[in-house]
Amino acid sequence: MDLRQMEYFQMVCRLNNLTRAAERLHVAQPAISVAMQKLEEELGVQLFSRSQKQFTLTTEGQVFLTRVEDILGRTQDAVLEMQEYRELRRGTIKLGVPPMIGSYLFPHIFAGFKQVYPALDLSVVEEGSLAVRSMLEKDQLDLGIVITCHMSPLLQSELITKGEILLCLSPFHPLAGTEIVEFAQLKQEPFILLKEDTYHRQIIMQQCRKHNFEPNIILASSQIDTIRGLVARGVGVSFLFDVVARKDPQIQCVRLAEPLCIEIGLAWKKDRYLSKASQTFLDFMSTLIAK
Repeated sequence: MDLRQMEYFQMVCRLNNLTRAAERLHVAQPAISVAMQKLEEELGVQLFSRSQKQFTLTTEGQVFLTRVEDILGRTQDAVLEMQEYRELRRGTIKLGVPPMIGSYLFPHIFAGFKQVYPALDLSVVEEGSLAVRSMLEKDQLDLGIVITCHMSPLLQSELITKGEILLCLSPFHPLAGTEIVEFAQLKQEPFILLKEDTYHRQIIMQQCRKHNFEPNIILASSQIDTIRGLVARGVGVSFLFDVVARKDPQIQCVRLAEPLCIEIGLAWKKDRYLSKASQTFLDFMSTLIAK
């Protein structure tokens, strides 16, 4: 049984006549007749009472017609819905965004995208870069804005921007105003870091191990404003992207002697099907990057 047989059956029921049904459907009458016979044979019931080319539904035929109309109605709805997605009148993109990247980069992206594509929804999941990568690999996200260093071979990415991680201090800290700081000088400092699911934190921990000390982490937070506020009050030191750190006049930014440079990109799983909406967001980002 296929949809065409159901459409033939529905039209015969509406017109109670094989000839008129064939004319309406623009097919030969024998094709309609054969289709109805095969349908009855397949179902094992008589759907019509036949009399002088008048087709009257049996009880079984009436029950089957109810089901057929429901199936064909749902099919038509599905086709129309897919048309809306195709024409970008509907669609959802599930996007992963790390907190620090989201705090300075995403608002600009979100506003620009919604202005051009108001009918498309961005469902944002705020997680650390490592967590976003993992979710992409598990097909839990469509796209993710992540730090692209040491990417999994399962993922593909397009560069958005580059940045540098800076040491962030209170204006009253002894190292404030210094041009460059050796990482080893921070051995005794209380650290305020992002949570463990961030690549940013992983980089800082690698530097600590490289300089043979275990950091005194007094707080781990995903809230950038919280971190900046505590640093400004002299509670501890932290490490933020240059564009984030320099936005806050209440903290001092100092470059590290060994610069910690990072690249931020839009990532997706290589073998994952990208919906029309997701592909549109990817194209939008490519245009934004090219400007």
